[in-house]
Amino acid sequence: QVQLVESGGGLVQAGDSLRLSCTNSGRIYNPMGWFRRNPGKEYVFVAAIDWSGSFTSYAAAVKGRFTISRDNAKNTIYLQMNSLKPEDTAVYYCARSTINSLPTDKYFYDSWGQGTQVTVSS
Repeated sequence: QVQLVESGGGLVQAGDSLRLSCTNSGRIYNPMGWFRRNPGKEYVFVAAIDWSGSFTSYAAAVKGRFTISRDNAKNTIYLQMNSLKPEDTAVYYCARSTINSLPTDKYFYDSWGQGTQVTVSS
């Protein structure tokens, strides 16, 4: 059973950094992704990583500032967020890809976590 739990969100100032974690109780042999969403808006793709950690994909808005990684021994996916901007404010979710690639469409993901709030003040 996959039950993802995100953590690490908080209130920071513009330019600060945060590291989000997404943990499952057991091993996940799938690619994984991070999305974000604001109230009343759609889920927006942020980043994805393959099972080995060798391949990653990023949204243009975060490329160069965010880094996705995973530690399979700890069943955890990370999102290191640097140089945060007010427009990065959102609830961040991790999810499991249902296909063996790095999709950007939320319809190819399942087992969504409950999310963690990130708020960046200017």
